Amino acid sequence: MWERATMTLKLMLEKVAGRYGGKTGIVSGDLRLSYAELDKASNKIAHALTGMGIKKGDRVAMLLSNSPDFVITFFGIIKTGATAVPLDPQYKLDELTVLFGDCQPALLVSESPVLEPLIPFLPGFKSIKHIIDINSGCGGEFSSYQEIMAANPMEKLDIEPQPEDIALILYTSGPAFSPRGVMLSHGGLVHEAAIMGDVFRQTEKDVVMLYALPMYHVFGLVAVLLSAIARGSTVVMVPGTGLSISSFMAAIEREKGTMFFGVPYIFALAVDMAEKEGIKSDLSSLRLCSSSADFMPVSLIERFKKLYGHKILDCFALTEAVCHVTCPSPNGSGKLGSVGKALPGWEAKIVADDGREVPRNRPGEIALKGPFMNGYYNNPQATSETIVNGWLHTGDIGKMDEAGNVYITGRKKDIIIVKGQNIHPGDVEAVLYRHPAVAEAAVIGIPDEMRGEVVGAAISLKKGATATEADIKKLCLERLASYKVPKQILFFDSLPRTATGQIDKESLRRKLSIPSPSLRIVASPE
Repeated sequence: MWERATMTLKLMLEKVAGRYGGKTGIVSGDLRLSYAELDKASNKIAHALTGMGIKKGDRVAMLLSNSPDFVITFFGIIKTGATAVPLDPQYKLDELTVLFGDCQPALLVSESPVLEPLIPFLPGFKSIKHIIDINSGCGGEFSSYQEIMAANPMEKLDIEPQPEDIALILYTSGPAFSPRGVMLSHGGLVHEAAIMGDVFRQTEKDVVMLYALPMYHVFGLVAVLLSAIARGSTVVMVPGTGLSISSFMAAIEREKGTMFFGVPYIFALAVDMAEKEGIKSDLSSLRLCSSSADFMPVSLIERFKKLYGHKILDCFALTEAVCHVTCPSPNGSGKLGSVGKALPGWEAKIVADDGREVPRNRPGEIALKGPFMNGYYNNPQATSETIVNGWLHTGDIGKMDEAGNVYITGRKKDIIIVKGQNIHPGDVEAVLYRHPAVAEAAVIGIPDEMRGEVVGAAISLKKGATATEADIKKLCLERLASYKVPKQILFFDSLPRTATGQIDKESLRRKLSIPSPSLRIVASPE
């Protein structure tokens, strides 16, 4: 359809809009936005942004939930040559202060409910020169999205981003209070969308369901949205909050959905519902289900297959690699428990701590070579630690069999994954130490059958001080996105420490009978 090497996201949308016209696009409730209409609407945003002084290389922050407005805004930003920075609307002031300080956005696009509590603090973000309110619910204090859409022309701008230009910065992998912004180029995003479309044999006849998978995350943005646009597939946005899994199944029946991507938590909910209530919707239109972003238990894959008749394709993906890097064969021939082989254009190997490749079927860190990120924004040290001799070191532990199938076995990084969301324990610990009664704090992941893990906090209090679980949670809710708030809080007289004086999380896990996610790898003798 088009030459990937010279393609940008702007040109990809224009070509798809020209080819499919009003036939396919984005569906959200009663709203149906064709790709031709998306192309024109995003031109309006691009005209408005350039009028506000936005230029190539500027960062534009987005605090938006899933909606057609998110997609229109995203493409409007990249059409100016600027870089989109989608952020979680659940972030609180402390988190945003650090992230805005890192990426220095020139403009912020957000929703009224998110903006309202930030209004007293916005003057402190000196880099932000303009703010666009999607809902126009802040009393006219900011530029109105509706007025922008009404006042600006739909003709395309005379600006052509280049494939090597940075289109997107996504924050991931490290603590929010010491951020790592993954820089992804136009060319890298287009190439990954094309690879995934090839692997999943996606066409304009497909209807891809987007549910409980935010587009500020690479899974929702690349695996679902951009891959669908690249192939002219229709994307159906189903609200991810306040809607039961059975209502989502009804949406699949109503829209005749053919593809669904989700984190293991959503598939666990689907299995739980089916086992308790049965399946009440006609899901015969579905042809493919795929998961990523967290470990998928083999037992869950087997239960889902028995109930729904589909094998979940459990893939390996990470933001630094643009999205998916391995996937089992869609024909169901993959090895159970494996995340499949490296996709076309990617190489994978398993290495020891010294970088040497380990023998097949031996555990080690997964390293990748392919069209991965350009680096971490404004963080050359983290970039050099992650990209070594042309290989991306993932921090994930796995093994590879003789046929090249990859198996994920653990994590080298101290990361907690809750329903597909990465949480760095240091973020939560930094907040816990702000409580005047807390002397010591350690945050660990506690295994949970449905969510994968939940956040647990072990705390010892200062002598003579008092604090309750409710006190600790209140502090965390004020300063952290809700999914980072500890679900379990345990109080100790003192926390175990290593010989060097650091809190001994491994000892703490053993005390609580929690398996360790970490594993140190040494090279095997040849």
